Order: sequence, then C-alpha cells, then structure tokens
Amino acid sequence: MAGESLAVGVIGFGRVGAAFASALHAAGHPVAAVAARSEAAKERADVALPGVPVLTPAAVVEAAGLVFVTVPDDAIALTVAGLDGHWRPGQVVVHASGALGLDALAPAAAVGAITLVLHPAMTFTGTSLDVARLRGAPFAVSAPAGLDPLAVALAQEMGGLPFTLSDDRRALYHAALCHAANHLVTLVSQARDMLAAAGLDDAEFVLGPLTRAALDGALRRGFEALTGPAARGDAATLAAHAEALRGYAAARGALLEGPVALGDEAQAALDAVATYAALSRATVDGAERAGRIGAEAARQARDAIEHLAPPGQEGRNHG
Repeated sequence: MAGESLAVGVIGFGRVGAAFASALHAAGHPVAAVAARSEAAKERADVALPGVPVLTPAAVVEAAGLVFVTVPDDAIALTVAGLDGHWRPGQVVVHASGALGLDALAPAAAVGAITLVLHPAMTFTGTSLDVARLRGAPFAVSAPAGLDPLAVALAQEMGGLPFTLSDDRRALYHAALCHAANHLVTLVSQARDMLAAAGLDDAEFVLGPLTRAALDGALRRGFEALTGPAARGDAATLAAHAEALRGYAAARGALLEGPVALGDEAQAALDAVATYAALSRATVDGAERAGRIGAEAARQARDAIEHLAPPGQEGRNHG
C-alpha cells in the first residue's frame, strides 16, 4: 500500500481470512495475530502462518493496524459492535462479505477507523491453493468517499482485479454470484446422482466437457448459447424426462403426489426433480421470449414439465 506495511489481524480464520492473510503476508505485511474459534481454524492458522499467535478478537484489534473481520455474514455487524471500545482512529477495518456494505462496520467508523469492503468473486478451498486463486480474481470493493484508492490498492496487493461497487447494489450483485456459482454446484451434484442412477459412475467424464462448454457459451453469448429440448420446445423429450425422473424419485422412496419423501435420499431426489422442473420452465420461458420457439410449442413443453410438479406447485399459468 504505497510503501506502507501495516500489521495485519484477522478475526475469523476461515477460508477467506486465511487466503487474505497469506496473500498480504506474501506482499510484505506482517501478520500480527489471528482469532480462530474452531479447532479446524486453529489448525489452518498453524499451517498457513506458523508462529503467528492465536488471540481473542479484542487482542487482535489491539495488535493490528489492518483488521479483517472475516466471520460469517450474519455475524459481522455483531462482531464489530462487540468490539466497541477497542477500535481506534486511523485503523483500517475490512470485511469481505459480498452482500453487506459499509454499514456493518459502523461502530469502527464512528471512532475514526477507515472502513472498507473487499469481496473476491471466487470460491476457496481452505488450502494453500487459495492464494493463487486470489490472483486475477475480480474484487468488488467499497469505501467511504475519497478512499476508493485504498481499497483498490489492498485488492491489488492480494493479486486481485478490483472494481468499485456501491452498497445499494451489493445484495443483487451477491445474489447473482450465488445463483451462478452456488446453484451450479447444486445442479451439477444433482446431475451426478442422476447419472449414477443411470449406471454411469464417472460423472466427471460425462459432465465435464459438456458443462465447461455450456458455461463458456453462456458467459460469451448468454441465452443465445442455449441448446436442449426446453430451448427447442421438444415436448416429447421433456415428457420422457418427466417419466424417467418420476421413476428416479420413486426408486429412492419419494412420491411426487403429496409430495412424500422417506429419508434423506428421497428428499434429495425430490429436490432434484423440483430443480429440473423450475429450470426447465425458466428455459422454455426464455426461449419463447427470444423467439426461439412459438407460443404453441412453449405451451406443449410446459405441459410436459408440469407432470413433475407436486399438487399445488404446478408453476405459472401462461394462458
């Protein structure tokens, strides 16, 4: 940061906190202390930063000029408020939530601390690989008026590619990222289980090339990259999918009429069927809006999909 080497403290040594601390340590910032509650977090600290003391949150605040509050989102404001009386003027206090803004750090700002938000649009593993993942990762940064350069410099020191994002847009930004990344994990995991039920155990071999190509197409072309029976209005294929998925659910102890699920495996099957139905409906809707299919083809496709919906959950009426 423009020649400065602030002592770093981390409160909440999870995957993001560990990645930030390790990256800044590599950039020349000494790590003064970390606060880690769980045994897994303490072990992570021992591996990532051997010799760095594990202290209480209050002691971390006292020891560091640059403090990262990397606890879960719903605990950030409570953690910062609980440390009232320990924050000091000129201290830099950062959280890494994608959904929350500067307000979560208000108690620190009230005593003259400099508050920032740095959110890397990246997933982390909790291992040494994460420092490399920060390099080239987009960072959504927020700062008080006139302090954007400081947030940008911090992100760049960790190897990130920063862009500014106003607080009032953070929740929608974060929802978009979760929809793309978290829900991608959900649907691919569900597809893996379907493939296993179809007798194909090597899901990566089958899904890897397909999903990578689909993701690349979607990133470059959006809905224009869409393929498959829902995009074509292929009602017969969708009906065959519906029949197969009903059998898949029933084989796991789940019935769509009701719906009834006996055990975790059955509930997982119901979730997969519901996900398939919801995304198929959205795909048909998008294809119709884009002029890819006509109204009658879209209606027939929706009718085929509705056979997957439990009573009372049949989706929208498109007339």
